[in-house]
Amino acid sequence: MDLNVSAFRIVKTLTTETKDDKRSSAARAGGSVGGPARARKLTPERRKEIAIKANKARWKTDLETL
Repeated sequence: MDLNVSAFRIVKTLTTETKDDKRSSAARAGGSVGGPARARKLTPERRKEIAIKANKARWKTDLETL
């Protein structure tokens, strides 16, 4: 096979946009809209509950592994 043909196929493969790329960019766009909208809808008390739960999950230690 010609070297130029091989190079062309490689470049085409690396630069072509796939369906997965389109889906992930659409999901990213939806997430950037949905998160702030959800935050506006939550009450301050509920946001605090969520934050406390996340903090406990993050800093939870498993004593058996120590």
